[in-house]
Amino acid sequence: MTEQPDVLWFEAVKRSHVGLVGGKNSSLGEMVQTLSSQGVRVPPGFATTASAYWRFIEANGLRQVIADRLDEMAAGKKTLAQTGEAIRSAFLHGDWPAETAEAITTHYAELCKRADRSELDVAVRSSATAEDLPDASFAGQQETFLNIRGDRALLDACRRCYASLFTDRAISYRQVKGFDHLQVALSVGVQQMVRSDIGGSGVMFSLDTETGFDKVVRIDAAWGLGENVVQGAVDPDAYQVFKPLLADESLLPIVEKTLGEKAIKMIYASGDKPTKNVPTSKAERAAFVLSDQEIVLLARWAATIEKHYGCPMDMEWAKDGDSGDIFIVQARPETVQSRRSTTTFKSYRVTEKGKTLCTGLSIGGAIVPGHVCLIEDVRDIDKFIDGSILVTSITDPDWVPIMKRAAAIITDHGGRTSHAAIVSRELGLPAVVGTGNATHVLHTDQEITVSCAEGDQGFVYEGTAKFEIDELDLSKLPETKTKVMLNLANPSAAFNWWQIPADGVGLARMEFVVTNQVRVHPMALVHFDTLKDEVAKAEIAEITANYDDKTEYFIDTLSRGLARIAAVVYPKPVIVRMSDFKTNEYAGLVGGREFEPSEENPMIGFR
Repeated sequence: MTEQPDVLWFEAVKRSHVGLVGGKNSSLGEMVQTLSSQGVRVPPGFATTASAYWRFIEANGLRQVIADRLDEMAAGKKTLAQTGEAIRSAFLHGDWPAETAEAITTHYAELCKRADRSELDVAVRSSATAEDLPDASFAGQQETFLNIRGDRALLDACRRCYASLFTDRAISYRQVKGFDHLQVALSVGVQQMVRSDIGGSGVMFSLDTETGFDKVVRIDAAWGLGENVVQGAVDPDAYQVFKPLLADESLLPIVEKTLGEKAIKMIYASGDKPTKNVPTSKAERAAFVLSDQEIVLLARWAATIEKHYGCPMDMEWAKDGDSGDIFIVQARPETVQSRRSTTTFKSYRVTEKGKTLCTGLSIGGAIVPGHVCLIEDVRDIDKFIDGSILVTSITDPDWVPIMKRAAAIITDHGGRTSHAAIVSRELGLPAVVGTGNATHVLHTDQEITVSCAEGDQGFVYEGTAKFEIDELDLSKLPETKTKVMLNLANPSAAFNWWQIPADGVGLARMEFVVTNQVRVHPMALVHFDTLKDEVAKAEIAEITANYDDKTEYFIDTLSRGLARIAAVVYPKPVIVRMSDFKTNEYAGLVGGREFEPSEENPMIGFR
């Protein structure tokens, strides 16, 4: 049998090499080999192999160290924390075998030469040999190190990646899943850094993360390096693109475009820590990270990657602020929605509710009443009460033990692709993320209701709300000769109904889109510069901040709202009822009072 090399260039790695370089690196190699010709860009790099890992293990006698420490834990002599610390310390004090170190530094030198740099900044990422497989997701358990430069720093980062195979949560995960700790190896991916610190980055899914609707691509974006989006430390921009129309180069089929707060960004730093968070500027917070053309480009890549892999995909991307180029830096199969049953449809409906305490992005579709357990520091998780509603600022993998015991989750920060959102979906828990103020307005033992059943927006209500649950077995629905169409009004909730077999949409009410999404009187947009109501003018300016031509805001927002409804049943027909507002309803829109008469009975007036 031929001995495997310690290091392989990505262009020599295939998807089938998952046992050699792990799921993450085998996927990068697969894309470099097969999708580069279709325009998908992946930063160049190389991967250490499982052989290099085992060579390091044997050279430092770590197999016995690992076995002994794990035996002590199993016997109750050591805690999980003590065991993990001891094993990681043994890795960090290990020496590189000369041939392995030479292979890594030689490949790094060649990577520098290809980039025409004396010392190139690289990203160093862990890739466990079973990571990112649909039935064994080790994602997020091992470390990533950014902005690494030079031979010594690179070898140290690779050593720390090896050590991260024995973080407390990684040890615990393998025990729960029944994996043998000494049968899982670690590959290290070394990639040229994309200068997203002065650009942007984010996460992308080839389906809707909440409903599993497979005809859209979802993209989250923030300024700076991508860790903040993944961790949920920032509220990102959110975009959705309709896949069936991507083949037409003349179209920009964007059906959602929501501006995120993006209060901070992660950039390079000097000193011990290679990165740091800094506040974003007012201009950055007010601007979208991606142009419409870039949004559609990423969506096309997502569709291409999904088609190649034959399953819904979870991807990470980065935009280089120097060149303006966009890259895919990670791709793995989506493991939550794609595995859910599509034959059972369950819907929740609020019938009576208390005061709204806070709102955010809804994760899941359920309604859960319960009592608040507010925990702001992971060191206090032992205070969590089983079955209560966890309220915190953000979560990371260290929070998972109590997330599993929660009835629902509420966070101050994070988007739909943040850690809190992803874990909540995996656990089947409703969550409201990115509220901005939950930890300030809620308190421990407070009785509340979490509702994720009202569209994209999640609500936290005071007290115990009354609600109904409908469950439908789609496989038992009879076929009818009469065509049955859906009535849909709310674009943000439209994707909830994609599984229902329907012959189209029989009624889509335009006024609902105008009231809830446009919110501004059309004539106030046409005559924005001459508005007399300064308060209304300031509010319109804030709502339409990204539009020089205010009328374009009305057109874009209305068309996207109706497009979301049409997307659910495409290519079947949608019947849209034009707006039939009364004058008092038009006057209720922002800036509307300047353009509408006051009528005693609007029902028989100018309607």
